[in-house]
Amino acid sequence: MQVHGETVFITGGASGLGAATAKLFASHGADVGILDRNEEGGRAVAAETGARFLSCDVASGESLEEAFSELVATIGPPRVAIACAGIGAGKQVVGRHGPHSLDLFEKVVAVNLVGLFNFVRLAAWAMHDLEPVGDDDERGVIITTASIAATDGVDGGVAYSASKGGVRGMTLPLARDLAPYGIRAVSISPGSFDTPLVAGMPQEYTDAMAATTPFPPRFGKGEEFAALCAHIVSNTMLNGVDIRLDGAMRMTPSRLR
Repeated sequence: MQVHGETVFITGGASGLGAATAKLFASHGADVGILDRNEEGGRAVAAETGARFLSCDVASGESLEEAFSELVATIGPPRVAIACAGIGAGKQVVGRHGPHSLDLFEKVVAVNLVGLFNFVRLAAWAMHDLEPVGDDDERGVIITTASIAATDGVDGGVAYSASKGGVRGMTLPLARDLAPYGIRAVSISPGSFDTPLVAGMPQEYTDAMAATTPFPPRFGKGEEFAALCAHIVSNTMLNGVDIRLDGAMRMTPSRLR
């Protein structure tokens, strides 16, 4: 499938990986719709790219469904759906003042996993009766964002790893469920990327994180994630797989660093 002229929906498109992806796809001639709760960032990316921005909370089923429907009514159903919205959390299961907060765990899972699946199911339904395109009669592509933390999770990251493990784990079943409709499903597991999730960390810690990537020894760039998304869209044989984008990084427990 070609990016040019297609409609692309992106959650989390107001910043970080999602914003970089929105900018790249718009520059390639796609009609981009952004779904995000960050109104300031969303409007800025929309103004820069010509994308359509709608504010919503992906953790709220009602909010996402309403915004999704409005976006379909405005620019049409998506051929490509990219789920980038996500939050992080760092907390030990047993802390100084008690056990891990259940509310925090539920919040992370609600955004990173439940909200993502809600977006996926809405996108799949919107795609399933589109006119097929290309030699393979393809109707759509769904790209989700997992993380290397799904398999390499470290201490203090149980909620995040659980949510991203769910995203990674649903990839192959999604592809099999959607294959009869000509819809592909691929997930990406980024390593350490320069995103708002790491922006608030101490410089010493982020420098150490970047140095653990064998090559290149730095944080990944949003443009590199976006470029992989564009390749997935164009390569029909990519389906039902999780792709690590990590510079050969493998996370280790912090006490061993």
